[in-house]
Amino acid sequence: MAEKYNKLFEEFPPVSSEDWKAKITADLKGADFDRKLVWRTNEGFSVQPYYRQEDLTSLNYLDTLPGEFPFVRGNKTNDNDWYVRQNIIVKDLAEANKKALDVLMKGVTSLGFVFNECINVTKDDMAVLLEGICLESVEVNFVAKCYTNKIAESFADYVLAGKWDPKNVVASVACDPFGNYLLYGRMKNGFEGSVEQVKHLIEKSANLPKYRVVAVNAKSYGAAGASAVQELAFALAQGAEYLSALTEAGLEVNAVSKNMKFNFSVSANYFMEIAKLRAGRMLWAQIVKAYGPKCDGCCKMNVYAETGTWNKTVYDPYVNMLRTQTEAMSAALGGADSIAVLPFNAIYEDPTTFSDRIARNQQLLLKEESHFDKIVDPGAGSYYIEELTASIAEEAWKLFLTIQDKGGFLAAAKEGFIQAEIKAMAKKRDINVATRRENILGTNQFPNFTEKMEKELDEAVFDATDLTAEDAEIETLKPYRGAMAFEKLRAATDKFAKAGKRPLAFMLTIGNLTFRKARAQFACNFFAVAGYEVKDNNGFATVEEGVAAAKAAGAEIVVICSSDDEYVDLAPAVLDAMKGEGIFVVAGAPACMDDLKAKGIENFIHVKSNVLEDLKAYNAKLGIA
Repeated sequence: MAEKYNKLFEEFPPVSSEDWKAKITADLKGADFDRKLVWRTNEGFSVQPYYRQEDLTSLNYLDTLPGEFPFVRGNKTNDNDWYVRQNIIVKDLAEANKKALDVLMKGVTSLGFVFNECINVTKDDMAVLLEGICLESVEVNFVAKCYTNKIAESFADYVLAGKWDPKNVVASVACDPFGNYLLYGRMKNGFEGSVEQVKHLIEKSANLPKYRVVAVNAKSYGAAGASAVQELAFALAQGAEYLSALTEAGLEVNAVSKNMKFNFSVSANYFMEIAKLRAGRMLWAQIVKAYGPKCDGCCKMNVYAETGTWNKTVYDPYVNMLRTQTEAMSAALGGADSIAVLPFNAIYEDPTTFSDRIARNQQLLLKEESHFDKIVDPGAGSYYIEELTASIAEEAWKLFLTIQDKGGFLAAAKEGFIQAEIKAMAKKRDINVATRRENILGTNQFPNFTEKMEKELDEAVFDATDLTAEDAEIETLKPYRGAMAFEKLRAATDKFAKAGKRPLAFMLTIGNLTFRKARAQFACNFFAVAGYEVKDNNGFATVEEGVAAAKAAGAEIVVICSSDDEYVDLAPAVLDAMKGEGIFVVAGAPACMDDLKAKGIENFIHVKSNVLEDLKAYNAKLGIA
């Protein structure tokens, strides 16, 4: 059989990269190869349209096995299993316990208790919250707005006083004073006080070897608009700051590193996110190694991956399920230790039984039907993923070293460097969303034409989250969503429509069939993004017929859809026929645009339009606040 295969391959001579590129260049028929096919990422490097084995010759980690330093191929050696986490908002301890017991019977293996209100949880309270839960069989995590240290201590006291073997209890608490510094603008207990508190938690949990009390909440960076490289680099810098501060306070590096948990967000950039987690493990291993740990096992990065919030939407919210599914796949294939899929409605209301069940089952499907948990590092050997891993690692390391040159994570935060970097990236992404270079399905592109905002939502849903404390000493990060500006626009239209009539954009289709159909489809999509009613038409024989139909329909906006050549005569004719009644728009950017503007035509929509700014202008003209 092997001989047959060898003979088969002998019939196909090897093809060099130069030959491939020459063939592609010929097929491009004069178009620039780099401009047409090379993807320039937000992460600071370019992605080629194809990769070959020879591209991997410079990578020095490919000969390592899973579970081996630097752990790029994962922390595990036999499988790719992960904890299926479901977060539970704690408003009442007994109710939260009841929900936890219920979801544990439905496939969940990790519980995340989220305290959005300040609750001073005692050891007795912990007994109520964790009643009936076998702590040796499930991972338990705590996220709190305040009293985080008290919660961490109460859990440790509860476990050590209980019947469980402390060595088998897997848990974490999101204690992250350095990360919170960027969200609140100050450290409540100061630098020394914060370090002392974290040190105390590590010492107190010494008998709980699988209890991680130091969090690096990198997901805050992703929520503020950071790129994958930025999120990773800032997380590494933050982690290194904890290592330095706590070892200088007298702790061994082994104790510190084994108490750390990295909480990453996962975006819709499927392969990039897989590579981000692989690169993160590799770089973190090198950082910890520099501190001289007693064993390579201390260099492992423990990762909790949570589907991000930046690309989630209020309108067409079921699309969020599609987004979180690919994000969960990225996290699983990237080797995350635990994963939480945020319910599709989590950004605008408390999750329901239905949304919780869907989110939970999204992970279970990856395990039970797709078997993502069976194969260690399934992306290994992929030329593309390996190259992405190396590229992300290189760019993240450059940014990490820049931060170190500034004195480390906290010094860079005080200088405003981290905030400025994220703000610049967020601004770039906002422009891309506004111009539809970055699509948010159902919001800035391909909206559901018939969807209306039926429920009353808190206005805060459409604004960035500002946690800045009154005594803040630095500029803070303000998590937001890329869709918010468009959603705010559409929500205003919905509110306007409830009080009167929903604006109608009427397609005056005339002339060349191909152009009028394509441009009508584009224009309908364009105006539906703002929540306007749109009306397409098969085509009108004359300008007078089209304008009469638009007036009969009560259209506030009339969009002529035709070919560039025909616009020369037809567009001015429509403008004259409308006699100033309504807003006249030309779909396209014809060569005669300047001539049309000279004749009084002001409005043009096309693929290079800033959709957000244009729609804001139309709302203003229509009196929609």
